[in-house]
Amino acid sequence: MPSVIRLTVYVRVPYIARVPLTRAALMQRDRNRCGYCGGKAETIDHVIPRSRGGTHTWDNCVACCAKCNHRKADKLLGEIGWTLATPLRAPSGKHWHLVSKIRAFDPVWSHYVPALVSA
Repeated sequence: MPSVIRLTVYVRVPYIARVPLTRAALMQRDRNRCGYCGGKAETIDHVIPRSRGGTHTWDNCVACCAKCNHRKADKLLGEIGWTLATPLRAPSGKHWHLVSKIRAFDPVWSHYVPALVSA
């Protein structure tokens, strides 16, 4: 089965204005790295915990390793002296709608969809 298919005619892909917040898309945005320590991300953490009024949105969710997620628990970053490695933002661009639906990124695609690598 080929990993890349080249189309000779344009195929319109339905475009939705906002990228849905899925586990796969969040992990892709954060490159499977913990937003606190840079380790391998296994879970999703709400920066402002939902128990304290935080929302399940792109600017409040970060990929996180299990150790950091457990240590942070329901605390705010300021309470434990932590900071995020990068500011949180919602991904944008048409390629993100496709990325949010895939489970794994094939490195061969980077030549054809460079935004996946630099996002």
